[in-house]
Amino acid sequence: MGVSELAWWLGLLLGAIPLLVQAIWYWNDVRFLASLKLRSACGNNVKQGGGKLPPGHMGLPFLGETLSFLWYNKILRRPDDFIHSKRNRYGEGVGMYRSYLFGSPTIITCSPASNKFVLQSAEDFRIGWPAPELAGRDSIINVEGKQHARLRGFILDAINQPNSLRRIARMVQPRMVSALQCWAEKGTINALLETNKVTFENICSMFISMEPGPRLDEIHKYFEGLIAGFRAYPISFPGTPFHHALRCRKKLAAMLKVELEKRKQRKSETDENNDLMDSLMRVKDEEGKQLSDDEVVDNMITFVIGGYKSTALAMMWALYHISKSPEVLQRLREENTVISKRKKGDFITMEDVSQMKYTAKVVEETIRLANPASSIFRVANRDVDYKGFVIPKGWQVLVWIRSLHIDAKNFDNPLSFNPERWNVSLTMEELDEGNCLQGNRLSICDSLQSCELLQRPPEPGTYQVFGGGPRICAGNMLARLQLTIILHHLALGYKWELLNPKAKLTYTPYPKPVDGAAMTFHAL
Repeated sequence: MGVSELAWWLGLLLGAIPLLVQAIWYWNDVRFLASLKLRSACGNNVKQGGGKLPPGHMGLPFLGETLSFLWYNKILRRPDDFIHSKRNRYGEGVGMYRSYLFGSPTIITCSPASNKFVLQSAEDFRIGWPAPELAGRDSIINVEGKQHARLRGFILDAINQPNSLRRIARMVQPRMVSALQCWAEKGTINALLETNKVTFENICSMFISMEPGPRLDEIHKYFEGLIAGFRAYPISFPGTPFHHALRCRKKLAAMLKVELEKRKQRKSETDENNDLMDSLMRVKDEEGKQLSDDEVVDNMITFVIGGYKSTALAMMWALYHISKSPEVLQRLREENTVISKRKKGDFITMEDVSQMKYTAKVVEETIRLANPASSIFRVANRDVDYKGFVIPKGWQVLVWIRSLHIDAKNFDNPLSFNPERWNVSLTMEELDEGNCLQGNRLSICDSLQSCELLQRPPEPGTYQVFGGGPRICAGNMLARLQLTIILHHLALGYKWELLNPKAKLTYTPYPKPVDGAAMTFHAL
């Protein structure tokens, strides 16, 4: 081969490499854009002249932007920089970007308006996470229409209404007080583990009448294994988190079915039992048909997870942030001491909670910064148009919530722990009568006649910690109540200090300090 021929081939190779790199780099974009244009040309639901995807980049073949997403979340531990990188490159736009994550073409929404649009459009978007085989196909998470409305109405009545909250306030305090005394005796605690334990025990006592002991410890282990698989890639291969989660769920289902049969057998022998499981067994549809055993079990698993995990995480973050904010702890002590003197040793009630205005601000600020559910997954049921862009049928939608709560446009100095930012109140007359939710305003009610608003976001839709739309978290008031109560008892009787105030944070599967907020903990 002559020199000139070799030079020709070398030039061809060098010229082809950039073209090949570009072809690989834009493969997913070209592939899905071409598919959308073809469907539009054929008149398959996509509006003629439409079919315009949001700006963005869909990454490499098969992988998409998954590696970049994991890089920001797991390696750099700056999850919001993934969104910032898109904003910096493509602009704010309509708060929506295209991507390809975890094997699926994805639309990311990250603005108050676009998030609200997806969350409120229940007919256009179905649940995309967690996997149905983990949550349960008959769970409130996965059912639609009348079945979802019936289950949601049941859980709202059971744990989110004033009378229910009054009863719950009495039930949870003895175990909380006992747990705090135990922490003080230990002297050093892992706050994440301890808040997880006390919250799980309270929820299981309320929901399935199970008290602490070896059996409950085993159930707790299975719930933790199940939750660990929620954000794992859905490959059921031995050794994977998803496979382990499936095994844990199978064991939980078997144990709850045994409990269910016991309750059926003693049904005629005992008076009415008012825990959540018994109440769920009595739920009927329009035709008077009760839920099947699978429906009861699937929903009890969902209710327990929803009742304890996020609340425990918020409690841990409250301990974390207050330990760094002595002025906040001092104000908590002042307010709660006044309440305590009136009680003369009795536990606080919902009427007392409604008077704890500063404590309520601490609760909201804790939840805002904790971001226990940083994102919500949906799947488009059909081609959906939003402000001139299309969200194609079958595409995954990642509703990125946490970015709203740490955006300086929405909250001044957003990374600072500042309860005073919640200095707005609203009277009951400005809310729907007897309704603890109106739009994005959230409140704790001490009765149907009086209500103290806990917060009012600077702009509508910028506070979405509990989601939104018809699937907004049904237990949001239960979570607030538990956090308020433990703050009351913490402020009155204890002091604590982080062992490593500068511990790094991790964000997967949920945000927490790497040491679980290890701290010294003592009685005053």
